[in-house]
Amino acid sequence: MNTILSRRIGTGIAFVFISGLSFCFHNAVISGTLSSHNYHIIKKIPLGGEGRWDYLTLDSSARRLYITRSTRVTVLNVDTGLVVGEIPHTAGVHGVAIAPELSRGFISNGKAATATIFDLKTLQVIGEVKTGSNPDAIVYEPMSKKVFTFNGLSNTATVFDAKTTTKVLGTIALGGKPEFAAADDLGQIFVNLEDKNEVVAINASNLRIKGHWALKPCSEPTGIAIDRQHQRLFIGCGNQLMSVVDANTGSIKATLPIGKRTDAIAYDPGTRLAFSSNGEGSLTVVHEDSADKFSIVNNVVTQPGARTMALDLKTHKLYLDTAKFQVKSTPVAGQVRSRPSIIPGTFVILVLGD
Repeated sequence: MNTILSRRIGTGIAFVFISGLSFCFHNAVISGTLSSHNYHIIKKIPLGGEGRWDYLTLDSSARRLYITRSTRVTVLNVDTGLVVGEIPHTAGVHGVAIAPELSRGFISNGKAATATIFDLKTLQVIGEVKTGSNPDAIVYEPMSKKVFTFNGLSNTATVFDAKTTTKVLGTIALGGKPEFAAADDLGQIFVNLEDKNEVVAINASNLRIKGHWALKPCSEPTGIAIDRQHQRLFIGCGNQLMSVVDANTGSIKATLPIGKRTDAIAYDPGTRLAFSSNGEGSLTVVHEDSADKFSIVNNVVTQPGARTMALDLKTHKLYLDTAKFQVKSTPVAGQVRSRPSIIPGTFVILVLGD
């Protein structure tokens, strides 16, 4: 269990020290009831294997966690911690979306510019759809029974019928580079534009854009999650902020500090907690006190690189993935930046609970 010490200084600055990590929060109120939401690592599931990773998707009903690993999707039973199957031939895989009522799943393959359709029960591939360039986020919208892939290099969304195997229904020009996306289950899709510092609202029925909403002071938005009851979007930003946005109007309701290198955001309607998994090795926990009031209740030490995340709505546990890294970095093709090299065989799933 992590040791947490907090100290309020002056009227607007708080410092939180967590097992050697420190966080400085400006104009934030640190809750006095940290122990009530004391998330911490309760289990590690070593999986090893080669390849990097991206999105995690958890099917709480089926008890399956879908783990994207470069060229394949590994499927884990979260109750037993055992691998139950694998979906191969997913070049440059980014994300997985599921449609339980159709018994289908959908995978975005970045390098292949395709979406794979598979059977949820057997994990067998049943179809493939051509998408735009580098499909990244992928979302199933249950009212319209449509799947949206958000294509990072062509700045578009490809939309296809979830009930068929090949029928593309349209392409939406987004006007910027899409990142994470979320559906409100009422016929709308929301997607972050990383390079425009915007969130785009899309009508899933007619495939029209409802609006482009500025996220200032948020910059480089990545992860997104939604409180469907109160119509609030939680958006993680590269400049160490979480923006809370009204999903009806696009207005900013709150801005809170989070850790460095955020990627995924999750929201738990059962506990009214929002989470930001941060690549520095921390998890920021935010409580929704009301539809317009939010408090930081904890910052949890995880492990460096653990920036993608899935939430189990049944148990309220969180699943993060990461590995250990070497000091030497690996150049990224076509980019100035480089990535830390992964130590082979160290890939692991972190399970966090309260």
